[in-house]
Amino acid sequence: MLKYHSLAFIIAATLLLGGCNSPSSNQTDNQSTSDSMSSISSVVFGQLPDGQIVNLYTLRSKSGTEIKITNYGGIITHWTAPDNAGVFEDIVLGYDTLGGYLKDTPYFGAIVGRYGNRIAKGKFTIDGKTYELAINNAPNHLHGGKIGFDKAVWEAKTIDAENALQLSYVSKDGEEGFPGALTCTVLYKLTDEGALEITYTATTDKPTVVNLTNHTYFNLTGEAKNDILGHELTLNADRFLPVDAGLIPTGELRAVQGTPFDFTKSIKIGAGINNVQNEQIKLGGGYDHCWLINRPTQNTDSLVLAAIAHDPGSGRVLEAFTTEPALQFYTGNFLNGGITGKNNTKYEKRCAFCLETQHYPDSPNQPQFPSVVLRPGQTYRTKTVYKLSVKK
Repeated sequence: MLKYHSLAFIIAATLLLGGCNSPSSNQTDNQSTSDSMSSISSVVFGQLPDGQIVNLYTLRSKSGTEIKITNYGGIITHWTAPDNAGVFEDIVLGYDTLGGYLKDTPYFGAIVGRYGNRIAKGKFTIDGKTYELAINNAPNHLHGGKIGFDKAVWEAKTIDAENALQLSYVSKDGEEGFPGALTCTVLYKLTDEGALEITYTATTDKPTVVNLTNHTYFNLTGEAKNDILGHELTLNADRFLPVDAGLIPTGELRAVQGTPFDFTKSIKIGAGINNVQNEQIKLGGGYDHCWLINRPTQNTDSLVLAAIAHDPGSGRVLEAFTTEPALQFYTGNFLNGGITGKNNTKYEKRCAFCLETQHYPDSPNQPQFPSVVLRPGQTYRTKTVYKLSVKK
């Protein structure tokens, strides 16, 4: 069962746990702001067709890392990190301007909701009532629908004392077919050491389903100079979810041992990605599957290490810690060079990977999976930490 109560986070001392303190100051939304007491600044990022102004916020750490986030979709647009020579480069895919994100893009850097991943045939039932959702990945529902959280303008508030950006959004009852008015808050906090902590909370006025995540595309070579097949990956997962032709889980929890899905020990992403003899590789066009994170049962609400990615060339290391039970590992299989991103870079197939911490896909229709139902009076709360370091 998915638990909705305060989390007792346990993590190594190198990670500073984030809090939700009262904001010490708010930034004006329509002008560039910065002061000597804060490492957060903002500028106007653009304007939507309906006239709404969208801002871009920059969080800076004492270690030199910069992360830029827009309140349109809560999108992480830039994220700099040093290599083994101390050179800072951007390690995420995206666009230089707001206009790029207004096109039909593959969720670059966005908050995904109300339900991350797929729901079979866009239908589910709660308490005997069936709800029909928007179909945007025929024949299924994907990442919240045609106008999901990635396309919402979130209310932004800076929390200078925490070096954090708080984003809030109320998803109306019936939005994209989901029941209940869902009040959501996502807190992005950048620690002094350059770790990004993302805390998600939500409440509802009717029984509904919730599965929030972030869809950042990483390339640790920096500026997407190379593909990610040479990256080395470790996943703290002994099992994964096989899928059908529509990438919906079959319900089986399959052992990774002896398959191209075994990342229990560090291995290059490209080692098994083209194993055409494996039916699951063919179905996903590579990796687009959910791994079940190994978790001590006595610490079901604690942060645990889910993944470690390492680029041998740059030395950059990315670790993902989460309170979630699963992680969707995706290797940019649907990128095809048709998208031109930052610095006029064409994004080719497998030029990035995603580590989407979440509950299982299609959980509303598979009762044997951990529950994703949220009811009035409960609070949905999850946390994920992305920690960067360098291996010399």
